[in-house]
Amino acid sequence: MAKVENRNQEEARQEKVIKQVSKTEEFFNRYGNTIWGCLAAILLIGLGILAYAKFYLQPKKAEAMEQTYPAEANFRNNEYDLALNGDGNVLGFSQIIDEYGTKAGKSVYLYAGICEYNLGNYDKAVSYLKKYNGKDDILSARCYSCLGDCYVELGDLQTALGWFEKAAARKDNMYAATYLFKAGIVCEELGDNAKALGFYKKIKDKYPQSKEGYDIDKYISRLESQQK
Repeated sequence: MAKVENRNQEEARQEKVIKQVSKTEEFFNRYGNTIWGCLAAILLIGLGILAYAKFYLQPKKAEAMEQTYPAEANFRNNEYDLALNGDGNVLGFSQIIDEYGTKAGKSVYLYAGICEYNLGNYDKAVSYLKKYNGKDDILSARCYSCLGDCYVELGDLQTALGWFEKAAARKDNMYAATYLFKAGIVCEELGDNAKALGFYKKIKDKYPQSKEGYDIDKYISRLESQQK
């Protein structure tokens, strides 16, 4: 009796398997061409992306990076107009950005912004600097500080202060003393001597060996004497 029951269960199981296989075969018979077409399309798209990256993006990026070398050399020599606009033989940062964008690296926006600042074109400098979104803490802090400098020149001291504070907060190093000092000077211009004093004391406490730290006592003494 038990053997008969086991045999019936086995036959029922096999029948289910046969039905399932039959349904699968029926599904593929009906939709097989569509499925294979979709897989082929996905494969072609993937190959197209790989080909685009290898045969267009990579050579374009290498070309863009090569174009930046003369501009960077001019920048290091403080030849800001030449670095920004080129001379007809080599490209400047503005042309590199127009032709290659970020393929030349994110720092081209920082370079272009600093050039515009040094040429006195503060609105243009702000436009470039705000497009820089590099991950390097030191360069990002320098970008924020330069934005602060631009807004000082544009007469927007409150916005400038915000950028100097952001620059100082980006990385805890000696450069932060410069940004804190700039923030303090702006606070004095805004009439907020208490906040300026706070920035100066932070330089004294955290960065006494910095260039700003050597002379910071006279700024602290001057403001403290005004409070008496």
